[in-house]
Amino acid sequence: MKNIRNYSIDTQCVHAGIKETPEGAVITPIYQTSTFKFQNVDHGARLFKGEEEGYIYTRMRNPTVEAMEDAVAVLEGGAKALGCASGMAAVHTLFGAVCSAGDHIVCSESCYGATATLLATIMPRFGVETTFVDSSDIQAVEAAMRPNTKLLMIETPGNPTVIMTDLAEMSRIAKAHGAKLAVDNTFMSPIFQRPFELGADYIIHSMTKYLNGHADVVAGIIILKNAEEYPLFRRILNHFGGTIDPFNSFLVHRGLKTLKLRVVESEKNAMKVAEWLENHPKVEWVKYPGLKSHPQYELGKKQMTGFGSMIACELKGGLEAGKTLMNNVELFQLAVSLGGVESLIQHPASMTHAGMSKEAREQAKITDGLVRISIGIENVDEIIKGLEKGLDLI
Repeated sequence: MKNIRNYSIDTQCVHAGIKETPEGAVITPIYQTSTFKFQNVDHGARLFKGEEEGYIYTRMRNPTVEAMEDAVAVLEGGAKALGCASGMAAVHTLFGAVCSAGDHIVCSESCYGATATLLATIMPRFGVETTFVDSSDIQAVEAAMRPNTKLLMIETPGNPTVIMTDLAEMSRIAKAHGAKLAVDNTFMSPIFQRPFELGADYIIHSMTKYLNGHADVVAGIIILKNAEEYPLFRRILNHFGGTIDPFNSFLVHRGLKTLKLRVVESEKNAMKVAEWLENHPKVEWVKYPGLKSHPQYELGKKQMTGFGSMIACELKGGLEAGKTLMNNVELFQLAVSLGGVESLIQHPASMTHAGMSKEAREQAKITDGLVRISIGIENVDEIIKGLEKGLDLI
């Protein structure tokens, strides 16, 4: 399909990344091969030297992988994308491509637990330091920047507190300090948030979540605003080895076709669930971007076109009340991850963010009683009834 970028995102979800094949396949085939044969020695040499387009080895390039990468790049409005074996492979590759020993990163304190652990405990071994900051506080971000800051890493809404960051302001700060801005857009997807339009240089996703949407893939992706950076990122990813395989790429590409439908439906459900929880007598507080009680409700309306389906809440009775809810809720799966068609519930302090120290969790406002909920596309009345079954036992 020619000029797919000229179409609406609804149509892009269905058609982006699809290329003509000699057989006329409607869907990109799965090129489940580790290596590709050369026509002759000279042909192989030209491919390795980059003098001719073609495929050598799946870790380097693969047609099925490229189709998915191209599709996500289109959806995010980026120039190029790099599929990775996991969201963390994408995060690690980003840091490896942008930073060197002696560099500094400023990162949202409310972010995915494994990202925080990587930055706090592993990257310092390679001479890269990180300052974690409340990125909803613009002055705090300004104060954290240093002359050697190379990357401003923002997750908005933040995981798991659902705190939001003003991306236009983050872009201004990054540019003023000669740094790059990276945005983890996993919670919102390109349907609800467009970081490149707000000044980001890089976007990352755990494609395990909304982009795939069916809880059957582990994958990540980096999207670049500037195509000139692609060779560097490609070389880093190829040598780190965290590349995605053809079959998982095929599954993600399939998932993209229903992305708009899924995230819109789950958001409708989440709004109703959040309003119901906010009025429940056993709930201490609820954080959901679509609630007017969210401290950054106006920011959410300004930079997002939807509010997503992630809810953070704390019950009266704290952790013990949360345990009662999670052990007795119906319909929900007690499991980590998010963004699938099914509703999930989990306890960040003992699960997804257990790798962070208690002090780091407290700094990020991840209380021991916080419960994180990912709302799926089930019947919303049945979702609420499932929660009610658990709350009634508190």
